[in-house]
Amino acid sequence: MSDAATVPQFPEIKTALPGPNMIALKATDDQYMSPSYTRGYPLSIKSGQGCMVEDVDGNWFLDFCAGIAVCSTGHSHPRVVQAIADQAAKYLHMSGTDFYYNPMVDLARRLDETSPGSTPKKVFFGNSGAEAIEGALKLARHYTKRQTIISFYRSFHGRTYGAMSVCASKAIHRRHFSPMMASVQHGHYPYPLRPFFGHRNPEDEAAACLEFINDHLFKMLVKPDEVAGIIVEPIQGEGGYVVPPANWLPGLRQLCDEHGIMLIADEVQAGVGRTGEMWACQHDGIEPDIIASAKGLASGMPLSAIIAKAEIMNWEPGTHATTFGGNPVCCAAAIETIDLIEGGLKQQAARMGQVLMSGLQGLVDKYDCLAEVRGRGLMVGLEVVKPGTAGTKGADYPGDKDGDGRNWLVDQCFEHGLLLLGCGENTIRFSPPLVVSEAQVHKAVEILETVVRQYKG
Repeated sequence: MSDAATVPQFPEIKTALPGPNMIALKATDDQYMSPSYTRGYPLSIKSGQGCMVEDVDGNWFLDFCAGIAVCSTGHSHPRVVQAIADQAAKYLHMSGTDFYYNPMVDLARRLDETSPGSTPKKVFFGNSGAEAIEGALKLARHYTKRQTIISFYRSFHGRTYGAMSVCASKAIHRRHFSPMMASVQHGHYPYPLRPFFGHRNPEDEAAACLEFINDHLFKMLVKPDEVAGIIVEPIQGEGGYVVPPANWLPGLRQLCDEHGIMLIADEVQAGVGRTGEMWACQHDGIEPDIIASAKGLASGMPLSAIIAKAEIMNWEPGTHATTFGGNPVCCAAAIETIDLIEGGLKQQAARMGQVLMSGLQGLVDKYDCLAEVRGRGLMVGLEVVKPGTAGTKGADYPGDKDGDGRNWLVDQCFEHGLLLLGCGENTIRFSPPLVVSEAQVHKAVEILETVVRQYKG
């Protein structure tokens, strides 16, 4: 691990990309690794500190991916590293399915204390976001004794079978894997920039999406008293970092309350301080029945959690279990992560998010290949469109989606030392560690503008 004093705060590219060590590593990877992994550009990390990543050839990159929004407290935060080391020196594993230990109970208490609303909660720990989703679906069915789950188009919840069945993001996620889990229906998630029902007022569009559930799903496909749960991302992640109108989540909460349906919030990507609140659904003042959390929960250690109202998590022993979920080392990392998030990093995310969105809005105002910046805190999306297409189908038309252009911009930012990822069909996602500095935010916007200028030619 690099000494923190020697870590640069901005990119330093010293070799052609990829460098010779990366080329050699890729050849070995090609030989031994599953081709199902998606690799956008040739980066291999050697070390990381804060928002900076060093590759195997000694190049330094400014990381605005954070391991897909996982390294919430930055790479190798010293307090998290120390918590991991302290716990590892005591014991590495003692399955919480069969035994008791303090780190798991302590973390469950912290999650109850930080959860939305005042209703007492209970917690089940797993290893990944998809595993949390699987358990949340089981819990909703177990509690309600109903079978149907409603999800939304463009949603992503994971690649295991239950999670994959409620996804509707990319056809490749489902190709050749049918049959899916039975009794799943999909509705429309309000996308203000590109409204499915054509309403230019965002709240009118959200109302139309809610009406679709009532007027189409409940009348033509499934009675509401057969619906176990509605699973929703408070901000759509892989679907394009889409922020819904203010009446969307409260409308779903009311709908669920009317029919005894469990509202399941997929906070896997949006939760744990990333949006400036501990949980993204807190921006809209709602309390879900079940929350699925993972990614940033343990700063990079594999841990997930199902957080549910205590009266709902009433399944009997043996109904659901895990060998490794709630691993004590992971729990120690998560407790320290929550201390850091609650101790100032969620406020930092809110402040730096405003700086980032202001800088990106300046680019949207200058370049017609950028249609919109949207987000909350440090969960920010920038939509890329084909130059000259805005307004071609009416004054409100934002332009044709440009996925190829988005990919080119992401690749070129890598060449300039900025790590980004795409999401949705044509959106660039910005999800840096919550420790990012204002100077690093400005540098990221500066690099992106340099690349946009090249793209505009």
